[in-house]
Amino acid sequence: MDLRQFDTPRYLSVLPLFSDLRPAELQNLAEGCQLRRYARGEPVFRCGDPCEAFHVVVTGQVKLHAISPAGQEKVIELVGPSNSFGEALVFSDRPCIVNATALADSLLLGVRKEAVFGEISRDPRFALRMLAGMSRRLHGLINDVEAYALHSGMQRVIGYLLREQHSDGEGDATATVSLPVSKATIASRLSITPEYFSRVLGELETVGLIEVDKRDIRILDAQRLARYPLQ
Repeated sequence: MDLRQFDTPRYLSVLPLFSDLRPAELQNLAEGCQLRRYARGEPVFRCGDPCEAFHVVVTGQVKLHAISPAGQEKVIELVGPSNSFGEALVFSDRPCIVNATALADSLLLGVRKEAVFGEISRDPRFALRMLAGMSRRLHGLINDVEAYALHSGMQRVIGYLLREQHSDGEGDATATVSLPVSKATIASRLSITPEYFSRVLGELETVGLIEVDKRDIRILDAQRLARYPLQ
């Protein structure tokens, strides 16, 4: 993609956050945006960095993650194309509280804080849309905390597979999950170890609920999987 030919106002117009803006408003906002490529493994920002913008993933994927004092990583969220991250941070004067790293070669659109505040001053409804987006993310994080506290590791893996499944077109029973990142990254997202994640997949395959082919996992019977191990 030639960055010089990227139509930022048009791209912004198809995102839910900006879809109600008029062409002139989109142009104003676009002037406060910066398009940048990130190589796989390159940090977008680090914990402690000042927050000057929030970001929209155009292509690629970004992980939000924290590092413990002992050096262990906890993946908080995986962000894919047309999704944004860091909105809440632009409203505080505090530094970034997590790390953001490109999981693949990625193209990100940074929306600078000054552009956001300028749009809010022109149209308070823009602030309401941003609040709605942040509320959805908060609801998702609350669901994660609930799952970690109340669900077993097995239930978390099964829940992930059922959420991410895509129909094979062979009826309602079969579907496929293509892991977008490494098993270790998915395991961290589910707050389990990579070894346990692999053991769960092995158990589900042994009892005939899934078939594993590297990063492709075929769900043979979603209804039975949802009931496992309470068959």
